[in-house]
Amino acid sequence: MKKSSALKALLNKKEMAFLMEAHNAMSAKIAEQSGFEGLWASGLSISASMGLSDRNEASWTQVMDVVDFMVDNTAIPILLDGDTGFGNFNNVRRLVKKLSQRGVAGVCLEDKLFPKVNSFIGAGQDLADINEFCGKIQAAKDSQLEEDFCVVARVEALISGCPMDEALKRADAYHRAGADAILIHSKKSDGEEILSFCRQWNNACPVVIVPTKYYNTETDAFRDVGVSTVIWANHSLRASIAAMRDITQKIRLNNSVAHIEREIATLDDVFQLTNEYEVQQAEKKYLSI
Repeated sequence: MKKSSALKALLNKKEMAFLMEAHNAMSAKIAEQSGFEGLWASGLSISASMGLSDRNEASWTQVMDVVDFMVDNTAIPILLDGDTGFGNFNNVRRLVKKLSQRGVAGVCLEDKLFPKVNSFIGAGQDLADINEFCGKIQAAKDSQLEEDFCVVARVEALISGCPMDEALKRADAYHRAGADAILIHSKKSDGEEILSFCRQWNNACPVVIVPTKYYNTETDAFRDVGVSTVIWANHSLRASIAAMRDITQKIRLNNSVAHIEREIATLDDVFQLTNEYEVQQAEKKYLSI
């Protein structure tokens, strides 16, 4: 099955699907080995791994280079966090064409203005005009090179403080414009906005959620209202920050690594994740000719 077809199947299957954030080839491989069926190439995480803010400081070609390694190192589909599409409809057309060429399964576009600002910073962020954003969705669908390439439309109305009616109106417009799924976003801590949206949306098309802020809400609550897919959107990055900070501080404090060796991955683990042993086998085949 093509990766785009696999992602489309995940979005549309009856059982809830889960995508894990990845920000480089190694984190992507670890997520795959952990059993995840798909990956979220997070704009925040990829930018942060470069030391950049989540404000489109990283160009789309820089993001593409990172995702290219992720595609090469995994067999599961990748949904790219495409922010606002890195510009207007024409930028979106080129982005989707290149994603299709490189084996990325889908893109998520959000209805804010370029350059974007992370959803959890500030309040009342400006939203894109509905008709203009529908044009971006149509441009994306017209530019995909594979039939099952997925375009997910991310609705930021609730994040920006708009009423539920605005979120539903935008979601309906984006669905009619051709979006394969709707990502409804919220920064409330109780998840009630998301549950209310899903009840009123009534499964018009698959719904994707990102429970970064409302993580205490039981997953079954989202199953009950028909959520299609859950994205764990930044947890691999945050886990790596915590682990690296802890280990480096211990090494600096003790000026020794003897006491932390059992707490970190072995070199053998590193070699397995980077396909070193496969290369050794290949050497026996190709260098003995």
